[in-house]
Amino acid sequence: MPDYGHDLTFGSFITPANASPKEVVSLAQESEAAGLDLATFQDHPYQSAFLDTWTLLSYAAARTERIHLSGNVINLPLRPPAVLARAAASLDLLSGGRFELGLGAGAFWDAVGAMGGRRLTPGQAVDALGEAIDIIRGIWRADDRSLFRVDGTYYQVDGAKRGPAPAHDIGIWLGAYKPRMLRLIGAKADGWLPSLSYVQSLDQLADANTIIDAAAAEAGRDPAAIRRLLNISGRFAANPDGFLNGPPEQWAEQLAALTLRYGFSGYILATDDAATIRTFGEQVAPKVRELVAGERAGR
Repeated sequence: MPDYGHDLTFGSFITPANASPKEVVSLAQESEAAGLDLATFQDHPYQSAFLDTWTLLSYAAARTERIHLSGNVINLPLRPPAVLARAAASLDLLSGGRFELGLGAGAFWDAVGAMGGRRLTPGQAVDALGEAIDIIRGIWRADDRSLFRVDGTYYQVDGAKRGPAPAHDIGIWLGAYKPRMLRLIGAKADGWLPSLSYVQSLDQLADANTIIDAAAAEAGRDPAAIRRLLNISGRFAANPDGFLNGPPEQWAEQLAALTLRYGFSGYILATDDAATIRTFGEQVAPKVRELVAGERAGR
């Protein structure tokens, strides 16, 4: 039963195509009012029906006060890492330390290519993501006055000035399922952010934790420093009818079990319904915290 020692975090996963621009921002505000810690948005720059995620994140940050914000996950192939690093640090500074960087290696390569992006194989995309993380962290290292240089296979930086530094230690969370990406998380990232709907079985979560932990140890890192977050979906109903399909009390028990068994400390609910956000923030999140704290105290 892994206990990675992180405080529990609860958030929303909002799809910009499913609501008007005003409604999308309103859902972020609803998330904050409901006591959630995080509001996240999909990032598919090739989708003409979506608002641009970076513009949306910036606007939502200006319309909220406490809640953290993130892409879920930012599309790396269409956002150069050195520029992305400066944008992330700038938004973190402007928002008072409320930005986190969910980052993806890329998918839907035909659509990426249609927008002028480079098509990569799955293996190349993982390698490119590893280079990008190094560049992002290098740009953030503003106390290093040397000119920044990286001569990578996919990304090059030739004498860039570093900075600005973010207002807080921005978490780099990777959406990943396969061993090579999981090893990259252990070696370089701050968190794992899969979607439960893409997980074939709960045993896959335990296997992934093992891979991440081993890669972290091999890189000389503490596996406990890497957060485990999970995108979830479900339906609130009066009577129990399966996993995350029932009353808030059932949701709380099931999410607490995931925390205690697999070490997850963050749950991000995919929904574009304000009432569902309120139920999740006001009824489920406090109960999960209570159940987990009680079980850990009993140990």
